[in-house]
Amino acid sequence: MEPEITKLDDRTDHATKKMLNNLIDRKRKFDKYKSRHLLSVWITIGLITLYFYYLYVTVMQPYSYSFAEIFSVYVQNSANLYFLILTVGTYGLMILLKEKREKAEKEYHALRCEIVDRSKDLWKKEEEWKNRHVVFEMMKKTYDINLYHENK
Repeated sequence: MEPEITKLDDRTDHATKKMLNNLIDRKRKFDKYKSRHLLSVWITIGLITLYFYYLYVTVMQPYSYSFAEIFSVYVQNSANLYFLILTVGTYGLMILLKEKREKAEKEYHALRCEIVDRSKDLWKKEEEWKNRHVVFEMMKKTYDINLYHENK
């Protein structure tokens, strides 16, 4: 369990601490997939740019007088096929990471909204209810998780 959550002592019960810890884990998973997806987007854009530049320099510019010649030269060089496969593969990886990011985001926001909705049940005692803002502030400041509102 996270050290910040264990420091909460009597402000929350054990089940609430488990929910908060699970929320932090889901936030980290979402952030991990978000950064990986962004990296894959930039790698894909870079590879597409390099591929088109390579095609322009090696195929289009020298053989621009004839489409049949361009097609012939493109098909004869096997490096074009490998570069195309690499570029399409990184594009596929980008799409896969986007789906994983969206799934992790849904799980994270569902649990966060559940905690916001059930806050009256989680902090039942009047003293816990009065001190819940300490927990909310700690989650916002330390982990960048907003428990005040359901909206993102």
